Amino acid sequence: MERVGHWWNGSWGALTRRDVELFAGRGRWRVIARQGGAEGRERVWEYDSEQQARSWVRRCLDDQTGQWRQMQD
Repeated sequence: MERVGHWWNGSWGALTRRDVELFAGRGRWRVIARQGGAEGRERVWEYDSEQQARSWVRRCLDDQTGQWRQMQD
């Protein structure tokens, strides 16, 4: 799968950092929400459509845990 989006809440701390990533491939969409940086906890959701996946990304970003920004690869 190819990453097509990455958002970060702007926090560097291991306890407060949040990342949300969006992946696409072979007609499937995956959203990964991570708490605590690269070594932190993560949750994964799979979707059949881009609309469903992007809707979930918006919901993840609406959690008020910082000032979300889209990261560039």
